[in-house]
Amino acid sequence: MSSNVRNFNGKVVLITGSSDGIGAVTAVEFFRSGAYVVITGRNLDKLSEVEKVCEKVSPNGLKPLVVVADVSQVEDCERLVDKTIGKYGKLDILVNNAGIGTRGPIDDPDILEKYEKIMDTNVRSVVYLCHLCVKHLENTKGNIVNISSVTGLRPFRESFLYCMSKSAIDLFTKCLAVDLGPKGIRVNVVNPGPVRTNFMVARGISREKADEIYQQIGPNYPLGRVGEPIDIANAILFLASNESSFVTGINFVSDGGAIFSAH
Repeated sequence: MSSNVRNFNGKVVLITGSSDGIGAVTAVEFFRSGAYVVITGRNLDKLSEVEKVCEKVSPNGLKPLVVVADVSQVEDCERLVDKTIGKYGKLDILVNNAGIGTRGPIDDPDILEKYEKIMDTNVRSVVYLCHLCVKHLENTKGNIVNISSVTGLRPFRESFLYCMSKSAIDLFTKCLAVDLGPKGIRVNVVNPGPVRTNFMVARGISREKADEIYQQIGPNYPLGRVGEPIDIANAILFLASNESSFVTGINFVSDGGAIFSAH
């Protein structure tokens, strides 16, 4: 779907985890389509870089609202929503993109610490932000797009914590679609496969090693490559747009066929 058919003029979009990768590119694409966008993450320098790109592509000369926040913290979630409503007076689209990953066996001595950390960021924050935003989305008949993973749909070796967190988001999305449909709110989830971002680097893998992994695994997928952030951004904007006005509760798998490949 080309960007010139998208029209988000006047829409207010809140995107978590938008200082880098999928979230950053999604913010830029919403800006390109005329939306007011709230970008948020833990790193101000990275957010400032995204802010500059957004300003360049905005057809209306808009600037994003930048909020430094850690969505695993209750107070930060509340401040994020308060600043959004305080600035724009409404919310049309919530994109829950922030997430972290981890690997390890079940006998990992730090298993409970890792469990709490990944669930706080990947699940608890999504539940709480939806809780905080639902009244505003009901006013605008808006929608929610949650970002999961193909790991929520099938097991991956020594990744059970991450798989669990994404599987929880998948079913949470479907439950909300049922509960919020009568309020005029659509809720969908995108399940990306491997995407060329800083996700592996954040897990302690060197950039060189991450690039090597992407080059090795890409040819094994039916489409012959790993994803790029724009691939997922396109899916998010479609689900958030009026073009999908009769779509709710779905898993939108955007993975180049990776889910069918052996790992």
